Amino acid sequence: MSSLPEPLEPIKQIAPCSPPRVRTLGNRRTLEFDGGDIQSEMLLSHPDALVLDYARAMMCFILFVPRPRHILMVGLGGGSLVKFCYRHFARTRITVLEISAEVIALRDVFRVPPDDARLRVVHGDAAQFIRAARGRFDVILVDGFDAAGMPAALGSAAFYADCRRALLDGGVLVANVLSYDPAHDAIVERIGAAFHGQVCEFPGIAGNNHLLFALCSTQQEAGRRFPRRRGLGLPFLNKWLARAVVAWLELRTFGRAFRRPV
Repeated sequence: MSSLPEPLEPIKQIAPCSPPRVRTLGNRRTLEFDGGDIQSEMLLSHPDALVLDYARAMMCFILFVPRPRHILMVGLGGGSLVKFCYRHFARTRITVLEISAEVIALRDVFRVPPDDARLRVVHGDAAQFIRAARGRFDVILVDGFDAAGMPAALGSAAFYADCRRALLDGGVLVANVLSYDPAHDAIVERIGAAFHGQVCEFPGIAGNNHLLFALCSTQQEAGRRFPRRRGLGLPFLNKWLARAVVAWLELRTFGRAFRRPV
């Protein structure tokens, strides 16, 4: 394994959060908040699989950063993104920020691997943690919600400016913003301003989950790495793109396992 940067020290500033609920029905296990909003879903028969459209769509970060050295995730949830990345990016360090102790306590229920040399789950405030980081991450995935929606601190102009500073040159931020959030338009504008307009969005890729891919790079470099700011254009093609990305990663992992000497 190649050398990876040393982890940051955790910053503990914990705020209360509405308790999550776990529901199991047949082969499905979900993490929900009040009102039945599904935050994460797992197949008991295939716990590392990505079930929800938005989770698959977030993996399109590989179109910008194919070989990340360090991924930062804001929000643990049921651990879908963590488990998938842990399995399919064997040389990548993963740091996860989660403010809710109740959510972290469910990691075994959702079969999230224990912390090790590559994975660390930090119980702390993401905005404060990222504010202290400078040039440490190749990818930042922002998927932090509680029962009230996206916390205000994760939608502020200061937060996205800090995210850009926390990225290495050539890195990418993926922000999951609900299209029906009253602050949606303001958040989109803040991301665009923080990243100097270097933002790609793939229409219809994840329904009401509006995903923004913000690049920490010059306009020329962004165009070279992925020239189409709207993916494949049509919603059904963008959904196909997300599924194709996930299928390719799974096939790559299978191929490596198959070639590994016994």
